[in-house]
This record gives sequence, structure tokens and C-alpha cells, in this order.
Amino acid sequence: MDLICSLLQFQIEKIVLFLLEQQGLLASRIAKLGEQHDALQQQPDISQISELREAYRAVGRDLLKLLFFVEINAIGLRKILKKFDKRFGYRFTDYYVKTRANHPYSQLQQVFKHVGVGAVVGAISRNLGDLQDRQGSYLSIYDQPALPLQDPVIDSIKAAVDRLTHSTNFLHFLAQHALIMQEELPTAVEEHVDDQRYHFMSLLLNLANTFLYMVNTYIVVPTADNYSMSLGAAATVCGVVIGAMAVAQVFSSVYFSAWSNKSYYRPLIFSSIVLFVGNTMYALAYDLDSIVVLLLGRLFCGLGSARAVNRRYISDCVPLKIRMQASAGFVSASALGMACGPALAGLLQINFKIYKITFNEDTLPGWVMAVAWLVYLIWLWISFKEPVRETQESNIQQESNAEPVENDALEKGLAQPLLLSSEDKQEDEDGDQDNDVSEEAPEESRGPATSIGSAYRLLTPSVKVQLLIYFMLKYAMEILLSESSVVTTYYFNWSTSTVAIFLACLGLTVLPVNIAVGSYISNMFEDRQILLASEIMVLIGILLSFNIIIPYSVPQYVCSGLIMFVSAEVLEGVNLALLSRVMSSRLSRGTYNGGLLSTEAGTIARVIADGTITLVGYLGESKLLNITLLPSLLICISSIIATFFTYNSLY
Repeated sequence: MDLICSLLQFQIEKIVLFLLEQQGLLASRIAKLGEQHDALQQQPDISQISELREAYRAVGRDLLKLLFFVEINAIGLRKILKKFDKRFGYRFTDYYVKTRANHPYSQLQQVFKHVGVGAVVGAISRNLGDLQDRQGSYLSIYDQPALPLQDPVIDSIKAAVDRLTHSTNFLHFLAQHALIMQEELPTAVEEHVDDQRYHFMSLLLNLANTFLYMVNTYIVVPTADNYSMSLGAAATVCGVVIGAMAVAQVFSSVYFSAWSNKSYYRPLIFSSIVLFVGNTMYALAYDLDSIVVLLLGRLFCGLGSARAVNRRYISDCVPLKIRMQASAGFVSASALGMACGPALAGLLQINFKIYKITFNEDTLPGWVMAVAWLVYLIWLWISFKEPVRETQESNIQQESNAEPVENDALEKGLAQPLLLSSEDKQEDEDGDQDNDVSEEAPEESRGPATSIGSAYRLLTPSVKVQLLIYFMLKYAMEILLSESSVVTTYYFNWSTSTVAIFLACLGLTVLPVNIAVGSYISNMFEDRQILLASEIMVLIGILLSFNIIIPYSVPQYVCSGLIMFVSAEVLEGVNLALLSRVMSSRLSRGTYNGGLLSTEAGTIARVIADGTITLVGYLGESKLLNITLLPSLLICISSIIATFFTYNSLY
């Protein structure tokens, strides 16, 4: 290990010394331009001001090259550390970073925190801002930070700095929570193509689809047991009613993911139509007195699940500079929908008839969502813009040319980064993954996975453990939510409105919890520590939920449910953040991508949980709570053991 550290430190030192040299050259050029700037303030000359502005832009373009140099070397260092992690667990990265990141002579700070680059960026931005025509105003960017800098060089530098900055914050945490995977180093051409694809209203429609689908999923939870009984079935059949949507989603995720390779507009149109039909069937089941129609309606709703398209659209069509915000919006829309669904059900406590169609607390969720999807369909048809596809982008790529080299020393340094090229980097990383995969199709060794089987073979042991954790937390959360109406009615005689308020309050904890974890907790503890602590808290919540000795009370149920739900939310965010970092880059694209695998794992967990509720219901409602919690307990213990051995016993 000492030899590895020594060799790696030698390469980092070369990078840092070159970076400092180039920063010095840029600083010298800015200082000379500053002298000219001071002279022009005494005797303004329009032509000289224009020349000076171009000179600052030239420095800015060279700074962009330097930022690109830092970026590819930072990525190279992360990938080298990741390679050792795959062989020795996380011990090497922890050891290397802890012993060097906070050292007073740390050179890692120069690579990962780009120390000194910010001062150069600030000097160029300030001077270009001062030289802009502000209609006689001489306010500095420091006096008026909100003043827009329209110079494209400034915009490019800001985008490069944003891409280079990977500090933990709330938006970054939420973006990883969405598990919208992407390539680590997009080229300038790819960024230009992203701008061509981006359409704000289409992104808004995509997020609206996410929100409505989550509302659709949870709006039936408070009333599903009453609806089942009104059709002659047992109250615990609510598990099948709620879970039917998840069953269909197992299959819809795959075909929607494949469909998104060709179009985004048509899958969303199809999704809206199917969801409109499904909700209409759900609402009509009451007057038809048919549990079959009720279940078919929920199956149709599941067949309209376009979450794979929602994720793929953000990954493929949103520019990198705002992709993190869009990903955070995806998670926020999901959380808001999860809270609004039960809350809306609690408000729909009315009963009337129009002709022979009944509108009551059981059917109104279906009618409200049917109208919502119809309105959304019209909005989608009017406003959505289909992004340009790859065949249309080829002309853009052919027309793009590299800028002429203006700084020979900088260009020579760029020719020798820690990883020689982006293509070599990609081949090097995927080489390790392919050692574990059969060599049936070597020509596709760097391409995306072509089937669920090939995607599964790309999973390392740590990724499999994290998918197990995701399965566990989704199972535990689904048990808590889906059986809440039955359990609370049996033990506490809660009304539908009370159940709805309880579920809505749980949903409203999602964003505050993510803010706390993303902004504070993740800065104080390592992700692995938060992961294990969250699993233990989920276990405690499950144990407290059992009805064993003392009479079951509302405080016990509410507190244990809150502990379980909040801990599972923390666990989900941290788990997906880790998953997005260690999953193979080949799973960041194609039909069978990382987002699809995680969606399938969570959906299957929900299906099994809802099926368990219905099956256990035949034993009686008195035994429902304890028996359905047993699988949650066993899976949680298994995931804790797997986590402990994966992160502490692989070396």
C-alpha cells in the first residue's frame, strides 16, 4: 500500500505543480491587463476598452482549458481510488483521503477544491463586468451580485466551475437521491447538444407527470380497505388493491425505459391515456359492484408508470449546469405527491350521485385523478416539445471545431493528464467490470447493458448489498403505509380523515429530513456511517411497532411509524447516493440502466409487501400487524449484517 500511495502522490504532485505554474502565468497576465484597465479609467478610449475586453476573454478561455485539465485529473484520481476500492473495499480510499485531505501540506486540496482557481475566476469576472456597458453605472459585481454578466466566457467559466465542484449540499444530495446517472465528463459538444434539447415547459411537464403519478399511487391508501369491503371483499384485500399498481409497474418500467430510447413525447401521451382509463375503471367499480374492475383499474394505472421516462428525460435532455436542480426537482415532486395523495383523500369526504354514478370517499379519488390526467394530457399535447434525437445531432457535432491554441505551455500540460484521454479512461474503468462478465460480445464491452442479466453481471458485491438495502427499506415503508388504514381502524378506530392526516404528515417529513441530511449530517459523518446508523434506526422502529405485551396505543404506533419512516427516508437518500457513485458507468445509459434496476428492486419489494398484507389478512386482522412486521425484521437484520461485512470485512 505504501508503494501505491507513493506512486500516486508523485503523479498528483506533478499535476499540482503544473496547475500552480499555470495559475501564476494567468495571474501575471491579469495583473498586466489590470494596469491597462487603470489607465483606461483615467482616459477612456472605446477601441482600447474593446481590445482590453478581448484580452480578458482570452485569459478566460485559457482558464477554461485549465479547469478542463483539473477536471479530467480529478476524475482520473477518483477512478483510480475506485479501482482499489473494488479490490480492497473502501479502506484504501478512506486511508488515502483521511491522511492527505486535511494535512497542512495537502496537495489533494488543489485537485479537488481547486484552491486558487476561484481568485482567478473572480478577477476575470470582475474586470469583464466593469468593462461591460452599464449605461454609465460603475457598480462592481461585489456591490451588486445580482447584476447579470452577459459575457459568454463568464457563463462558460461558471458552468465549468459548477461541474468541477462536487461538495456535499442539499441539491447534490437530492440529485443523487433521484439516481439519475450520467457520464462524469461531458464534452463541449455534448453540452451544446444538451442546450439544443432543453425545453423548460417540457421539463415542467415531466416533473408534473412525476408528481401526479405519486399522488395517484397514495391517494387510495386511506380508503382502499373501505372500498374493498363495500365490494364484498375483506379489508385486507386493500394490500392487493394498492399493490396491483406496483405489479404492473414491474413490467411498465422496462418497456417505458426501452421506449425512451426513441421518444419521450409518445410514452408520456400513452402513460396519460392509460392512467385516465385506469382511474375511470377504479371509480366505476363501485357502481358495477366488481372487485375485478377495481383491480384492473389499478393494474392499468401501474401500466402507465412513466417514471423511467421521467428519469431518462432529465438525464438526457437537461443541460449539465441545471441537471442537479432538475434531479432535485424530481425528488421534491415525488415527495410532494406522496404527501398530497393521502391529504387529498382526506378532503374528499362527500357523498352524492349524478344519474347512476356514485361520488363518495371511495370513488372520488379515481374521478379526481381521471380529470387530473385528462387536463395533463391536453397540456402535454399543446406544450411538450420532442427533443432532437441523435441523428439530428450529428450535424451539430460535425460543425463543432476546437478553438485555436493560444497558450502552448497550457496545451502541452493538457496533453498529459493523469488519464490520457476520456476514451482510455472509460475503457480502463470498464475493463475491471468486464473481467467478471463472460466475453460473449467483446465488441460491446464498453456499451450499455443489453439485458437484465448483463446488467446484473455488472453489479459488484457492494452494489448488490445496496440494492438489498433499497429492497428492505421499500418493503418496510410499504408495509407501514399500506396496512395503516386496517391497523388503525382495528386498534384505534380511526376515521379515513385521521388516517389521511397521519399519512400526509409522514409524507411531509421527506423534504425536511433530506435538507437535514444533505446540508448538515452528511458533512459531519461518512456516508457509510449514516447508512449503518439509519439501518439500525429502521430496525428499532420495526421492533417498537410490534404489539407484544402492553396494550397497543396511539403514541406507540405513531412514534414507531415515524422512526421507521424517517430513518428509511434517510437510508434511501444515502443508499442511492452511494449507489450512484459505485455503479458501473455502463449502467448510466441504455434501456437497462441503474435507475431501472433500482426502480425494479423497489417495485418488487412493494409487490411482495402488499401481497403479504393480503395473505396474512386471511389469518385475521388481530394477527396482521405482528406477522407482516416479521419479514421486515428479518430482511432488515440481513441487510445490516451484509452492510457490516461488505464495508468492514472485505479486506
